[in-house]
Amino acid sequence: MEIRMYRPSDCKILTGLFYNTVHTVNARDYTEEQLNVWATGEVDLEKWNQSLQEHFSVVAVDNGTVVGFGDIDHTGYLDRLFVHADYQGKGVGTAICNQLEQAVQGTIVTHASITAKPFFEKRGYSVMKEQSVERQGIFLTNYRMEKKR
Repeated sequence: MEIRMYRPSDCKILTGLFYNTVHTVNARDYTEEQLNVWATGEVDLEKWNQSLQEHFSVVAVDNGTVVGFGDIDHTGYLDRLFVHADYQGKGVGTAICNQLEQAVQGTIVTHASITAKPFFEKRGYSVMKEQSVERQGIFLTNYRMEKKR
């Protein structure tokens, strides 16, 4: 597996991976209604590309297949971390997160899903606050987590 920098040509693939991961992996912790407002299937590729280019963004590739991605901004906000459903538990998220965490100094903050919370706890992140995020009138639980460095 290779971890490489994000390229604009990755954007459409990453949005598809995001949608599929949310609707499969996160389905054990969220209702169908919640999944549908979290990952609607309608994305603004231009906004995603701009965001991924402004952040330190990496892509995990295994035998030519994109299997995960993540990004962190200059303040230490770890925005996205998604791993293909078929590659869960195989070290992809760890490899991506290692790269992201090395890209910034100081405290790292993320808003982790119920599903991702144990992953981040194992990496030394602490829950600062449970949050209820509203999307189109539907509420989703996530956790503001921090890792001091």
